Amino acid sequence: MSANVSVLVCLAHGTEEIEAVTAIDLLARAGIRVTTASVNGDGDRQILCSRGVRLLADSRLVEVADGHFDAIVLPGGLKGAQAFHDSPLLVETVQQFHLSGRIVAAICAAAGTVLVPHNLFPVGNMTGFPGLKDKIPEEKWVEKRVVWDPRVNLLTSQGPGTAMDFALKLIDLLVGKEKAREVAEQLVLAAGIYAYQD
Repeated sequence: MSANVSVLVCLAHGTEEIEAVTAIDLLARAGIRVTTASVNGDGDRQILCSRGVRLLADSRLVEVADGHFDAIVLPGGLKGAQAFHDSPLLVETVQQFHLSGRIVAAICAAAGTVLVPHNLFPVGNMTGFPGLKDKIPEEKWVEKRVVWDPRVNLLTSQGPGTAMDFALKLIDLLVGKEKAREVAEQLVLAAGIYAYQD
C-alpha cells in the first residue's frame, strides 16, 4: 500500500534542515514515495538550508506541482518559509491540495508565514513555532507538539524538536498506525514522543 502513496516535500533556501530531512527520511522508511521540489525563484535545485547544510531537490516545483501526491509538506525555517510565502506557484499548489481534500502538512514557521497570511485555511486549528505564535490567530492556535485538524486535512507542528512526532503522524494518516509503529520502533525515540506502541 505504501508504494502507491506519495508526498511532495517543498524546499527553498533557508529551509530548516532537521524538519525537511526528518520528514523525508521517516516517510521513506514507511515505504512512501517522496519527491522533493525546489521553490527557489532562480530555479536552482541546490538548497542552502538555514544552518548551511546543502540539499539537492529532485525537481523544481513548476515541474511537479500538478503531479499526483497524497500530501504536501512545508518545512519551516524563517527564510525558507518566507520564500514559500513569496512564491505564487507554491501558494496556488497548497490551495489545490486543500481544495482537493489532500493533506497539507506544515511545521515551525510555515503555518504562520504561509498558511495564515494567504488565508489558505479560513477554518482550521493549527500550531507552529512558539516564538511566532502572534502570527497565528488566537482562536486557531493549539498549544501542542502536533495538531491534526481532520475537518480540513491540516497537520501542523512546532519545530525541529517535534519533527519526528510530525513525520510519524503523517505516516499514520497516510498508511496507518501499524506502519507508524514499525517506523517508530527503529528510531529509539526520546521519552514523550508518541511511539504508536499501544
